[in-house]
Amino acid sequence: MKEKILILCTGNSCRSQMAEGFLKSFDAELEVYSAGTKPAQKVNPYAILVMNEIGVDISKSIPEDVEKYLNQSFDFVITVCDNAKETCPVFTGNVKQKLHISFEDPADAIGTEEEILSVFRKVRDEIRLMFFEFFNAIYRN
Repeated sequence: MKEKILILCTGNSCRSQMAEGFLKSFDAELEVYSAGTKPAQKVNPYAILVMNEIGVDISKSIPEDVEKYLNQSFDFVITVCDNAKETCPVFTGNVKQKLHISFEDPADAIGTEEEILSVFRKVRDEIRLMFFEFFNAIYRN
């Protein structure tokens, strides 16, 4: 049976959505979800764009509230921002392992569109690298 993974950040509009997309692209059988402690209205369009550039479609994703998952069991709950780690609610379901892998928030980027896209691409590539290492450590032993 494949692991059940929940990825958390504050808005569930960038980092956690990209991480979810990557894990699903590494193994479609993984049960992967993402949520936010204060979910945004929609996934950040720059996150959708930079993920599409490398063939991962997250355009149909919708930010969700972590409250939806608190009573569920997970093999991994992974926070990808410091704020989510600090404000992460208590899970009443069984959580086998909690991890924290922090990334800067690309939504905070300012400048020209190209400068903003550059930040999103950098964070996307960092997320891909770290979650590929996580995936290989867990599933390729």
